[in-house]
Amino acid sequence: MVVSLVMGWRQLLFENWPIDPALVDSHLPESLTVDRHDGNAWLSVVPFTNVAVRPKGLPRKLGVRLPEINVRTYVTYDGVPSVYFFSLDAQGLASVMSARLFHHLPYYYARISLSIADGRVRFDSQRCHPGARPGRYEATYWPTGEPFDAPSDPLTEFLVERYRFYTEASDGSLRYTDVCHDPWTLYPAKATVEADTLLRAAGFAQPDAEPVYYYSPGLNVVASQSRRHE
Repeated sequence: MVVSLVMGWRQLLFENWPIDPALVDSHLPESLTVDRHDGNAWLSVVPFTNVAVRPKGLPRKLGVRLPEINVRTYVTYDGVPSVYFFSLDAQGLASVMSARLFHHLPYYYARISLSIADGRVRFDSQRCHPGARPGRYEATYWPTGEPFDAPSDPLTEFLVERYRFYTEASDGSLRYTDVCHDPWTLYPAKATVEADTLLRAAGFAQPDAEPVYYYSPGLNVVASQSRRHE
């Protein structure tokens, strides 16, 4: 039995684009429904680092650090707002293989570096997973303006205040995981993105719209074991 995981999510950028719902729907399992805000579906790329990742009950000092970047969209199942992952690239081969095997998540091994200087986060990721479509992301991002509570803004709430995520396992079954954390506090953000082929690797053209950026210094999370929908 796979136990719940405890971790911290730190130095996050939420990079978000509105997109035609039909384009997203064609990439989803039939049982999931595209969630919309003002008529649009949304795609997001989220670079960050996990810290102190460990099974629930183990001390923080035994946790590992795992830089990661994911490509995701927004769905509902039985009316529950959720996230659907197209890909998750992460540093750490053992962690990637464990997440694929036990949590049924589409993780890919990547070489990732994350550094902070003068209040700006530098994130570089190169997918190295055998047999996978190539994916690269290079960006510098930073917070601007004043912090705000995500539930206070309808679009922000739509994009980040979700406490369940779905994936499709290799056998075609639908899997879900529940996450527990405090509501997000975010900052407006800016980013200089020098390379991004992760959307293309997931089967999407780069959206024409300008992205909406948010930054968070992070929060702590408990993620349940992966469960299969019957």
